Amino acid sequence: MKTYQVNQQGYYGPYGGAYVPEILHRCVEELQNSYVKVLESSAFQKEYGQLLRDYAGRPSPLYYARRLSEKYGCKIYLKREDLNHTGSHKINNTLGQILLAKHMGKTRIIAETGAGQHGVASATVCALMDMPCVVYMGKTDMERQRSNVEKMRLLGATVIPVTSGNMTLKDATNEAIRDWCCNPADTYYIIGSVVGPHPYPDMVARLQSIISGEIRQQLNEKTERPEPDYLIACVGGGSNAAGTLYHFLEKPNVKIILAEAGGFGISSGMSAATIHLGREGILHGAYTLVMQDEDGQITEPYSISAGLDYPGIGPVHAYLSHTKRAAFLSVNDEEALQAAYELTRLEGIIPALESAHALGCLNKVTFKPEDVVVVTISGRGDKDMETYIQAFNKQAKTPTVLS
Repeated sequence: MKTYQVNQQGYYGPYGGAYVPEILHRCVEELQNSYVKVLESSAFQKEYGQLLRDYAGRPSPLYYARRLSEKYGCKIYLKREDLNHTGSHKINNTLGQILLAKHMGKTRIIAETGAGQHGVASATVCALMDMPCVVYMGKTDMERQRSNVEKMRLLGATVIPVTSGNMTLKDATNEAIRDWCCNPADTYYIIGSVVGPHPYPDMVARLQSIISGEIRQQLNEKTERPEPDYLIACVGGGSNAAGTLYHFLEKPNVKIILAEAGGFGISSGMSAATIHLGREGILHGAYTLVMQDEDGQITEPYSISAGLDYPGIGPVHAYLSHTKRAAFLSVNDEEALQAAYELTRLEGIIPALESAHALGCLNKVTFKPEDVVVVTISGRGDKDMETYIQAFNKQAKTPTVLS
């Protein structure tokens, strides 16, 4: 039977691997040799489970969205990762990785962030564990996510603005890797998504798999069936999606729909839809699909959503596209904004801009009345209020979808 999980060499089909500078080989090899043993140990599972429950607030609810269901003619459930401590799914990963860092004897944490949610989650767990934290964030993202920058600083993290490239997530990741190269002995790099060299894509997916494990149990309790007809999530690097899919990948009856950030449209030159626009190449230590020109130079991505503004994608998602296990839809800025306004007015839930892209898939699919659809709301919209308000005020009247 075909498997969609990583193999022993760190690949999902042709995608993945560990392409790192020589100075990091020992660090990555150490991580490869220890992460499964640590994550599967009873001591880790006990401490991690307790923190997820008592600190992060898990399990997150699976909410039946009645009015949204009525509009789209199916049964829509929302996996409420926005209700976690720090406001997104990111805390699932950072709690697990900082426990691993302590086990490995690391004393300094670095992280990258785009929308700021991973940065906040990293700063949060560092405060919890009394460890210094340095977060790299593109200057552009710092300006559009100011509240998260202030949260990180309040938590004690040092936030370093990155001014190279278009000053977004790709550039922040570049700087974090440079830091890691300069401080390999004492530094642990908490990568925020299913990107980077092996074992990060698999490790992050394992830590985020709590999402699909809960979906399976909660759906069975609510509908007496453990599997939905559809799973929908947004993808930038793709960690919330990887967590949403993890326990369902080998279930062919579960249809998977993943939303990419279309920006101004995939033909506009202002997009972050890597599956649609990318070609095979190496980015941040992994062989995957990458937005690049004919000379192999990275093409700058664009999205209204800072968390999806990335020119690559996790190797697991590249493989899901390659094997056609998942359908990838491009959702542009305006479609995401309208989907966010719709959820806000119909259900009283303001989603993060990233999650709004997943919601933007609903009117692109024809559902049957009996279909059970689970959409992961990966984060809350507090951080995006300035963007929402500016866009809302530019409209001459209330959006048509809300009338």
